[in-house]
Amino acid sequence: MTENNYSLTTEFILVGFSDHPDLKILLFLVFFAIYLVTMVGNLGLVALIYMERRLHTPMYIFLGNLALMDSCCSCAITPKMLENFFSVDRSISLYECMAQFYFLCLAETTDCFLLAAMAYDRYVAICNPLQYHTMMSKKLCLQMITGAYIGGNLHPMIHIGFMFRLTFCRSHVIKHFFCDFLPLYRISCVDPYLNELMILIFSGSVNVFSNSIVLISYFRILFTIFTMKSKEGRSKALSTCASHFLSVSIFYGSLLYMYTRPNSFNKGDEDIPVAIFYTLIIPLLNPFIYSLRNKEVINAIKRTMKKR
Repeated sequence: MTENNYSLTTEFILVGFSDHPDLKILLFLVFFAIYLVTMVGNLGLVALIYMERRLHTPMYIFLGNLALMDSCCSCAITPKMLENFFSVDRSISLYECMAQFYFLCLAETTDCFLLAAMAYDRYVAICNPLQYHTMMSKKLCLQMITGAYIGGNLHPMIHIGFMFRLTFCRSHVIKHFFCDFLPLYRISCVDPYLNELMILIFSGSVNVFSNSIVLISYFRILFTIFTMKSKEGRSKALSTCASHFLSVSIFYGSLLYMYTRPNSFNKGDEDIPVAIFYTLIIPLLNPFIYSLRNKEVINAIKRTMKKR
């Protein structure tokens, strides 16, 4: 590369939404509002679950950790994106890029495992209610959460490790609003075949494993719900699971579409709308989907407000 007078790139430009300069103020206000609501909703839910002893059960412990990871996801992406709306150069260094990707991948991978754990928890609660405290002990709950965080940390480390085999000498422009590995692969002057293979192996395995648990759990839940004799119990269980399953479907669907669809490494023009969904919209919706239709959470909010 030196002989051919290539200059290696260690700093990038995040193009983001620069194609719409006339909309930058409107987009800034919209994404800033999304960021504020996301942080208040998720961190408020974490604080509520921590303070209310009645919510110290596996279901809400999983939910609290999910909200924490959604906050991490939003913090990894949104501040830099908001800064770039009014930045002149919109630059980001290679190591800042790696850090941004690490925390995003940590949050998304941990979310996958936590959603699988939550689906299993709901399966036990609805299909085996008499054995719930035996099958979902606090020890098992903590083991699941620990496993989710370990898996969440190992996954981005693998991809970042393989990222260091790449060099960037063709372009320093990333056609995205954050540092994802697919846009980086597209501007690499080293063949990213091995990196792409690692995505298919590890990211595919995480998605297939967690998605299988979710689907099996919810199929069993639906079968149990439709065999219930009580209409009230059936509608209550179906209402709760329907909102949960909707959130899970959007999350996994966007991830699978983004990273495992055919020729996903060559379709940069389709990345941004899908990425907005799983990095900004889902963390915004999750605290409302999982809590506003939950009577225990609403009652806990009322008790906390009365105390204050």
